[in-house]
Amino acid sequence: MAEQKEKVRYSDEELAEFKEIILNKIEKAEHDLTLLKETFANDKNNGTDDTSPTFKAFEEGSDTMSKEANSQLAARQEKFIRDLKNAITRIENKTYGICRVTGKLISKERLKLVPHATLSIEAKNRQK
Repeated sequence: MAEQKEKVRYSDEELAEFKEIILNKIEKAEHDLTLLKETFANDKNNGTDDTSPTFKAFEEGSDTMSKEANSQLAARQEKFIRDLKNAITRIENKTYGICRVTGKLISKERLKLVPHATLSIEAKNRQK
């Protein structure tokens, strides 16, 4: 009986499956980013010019906060898209799913939840 060797990389079929998941996530993330940017653009004029000065001051304060929150969300979304696109590159290089610390395969379950992961749970726990 041949000894079962530990897998060093995912098969082309498995990589194709992950690629499909990631491409869907990129599409959704880019759609969400577009919505965020549109909201940000529409926030500039919200038709409160005729309201009382006191209310206007509060509104401008919350406006500034929501613009800040919106731009943070947009930046986070752009980073997420970048990470997903980097994962696509790793799939094409056939290095996808390999932990950058341990060199072992990251579990399929983890990759399905966090498809842009570059660390196994074991490596992630070591960081804490």
